[in-house]
Amino acid sequence: MSSIRKGKVQVRPRYGEVDQMGYVYHANYVTYCHLARTELLREIGIHDKFLEENGVMLPVISMDLRYLKPGKYDELLTIEASIDELPKVRFSFHFKIYNEEGELLCKAKSTVVFADSLTRKPIKIPKFISDALKHLPEPLNI
Repeated sequence: MSSIRKGKVQVRPRYGEVDQMGYVYHANYVTYCHLARTELLREIGIHDKFLEENGVMLPVISMDLRYLKPGKYDELLTIEASIDELPKVRFSFHFKIYNEEGELLCKAKSTVVFADSLTRKPIKIPKFISDALKHLPEPLNI
């Protein structure tokens, strides 16, 4: 399946993000994926602040991670985020996290739902989001 859009961010795990073995603590991968998702949406014009101003929330309803190898303290990690299909009510993101040597450390999938910030109930994809996604250029080649 080819992606509609891909983006990437890089992080260097800080001392407080690793365990006693010097490996990235497993829960921090969720934070790294969230960062990549936020930056991918920002890149295509869907900023968190704009969502808030328009009464739209994106609560996470599922997060699946598969750890393959540990990331290490102060090692540059690259997190790739992709959108593989146009959303309706749910919006799924796929992630791959690599180390400096290009080894795949973790694969993940996060699903969010569009929700009204006042009623906290699911809503259909807002028009401004579907318009932004429909007019995307070709996926980035990463």
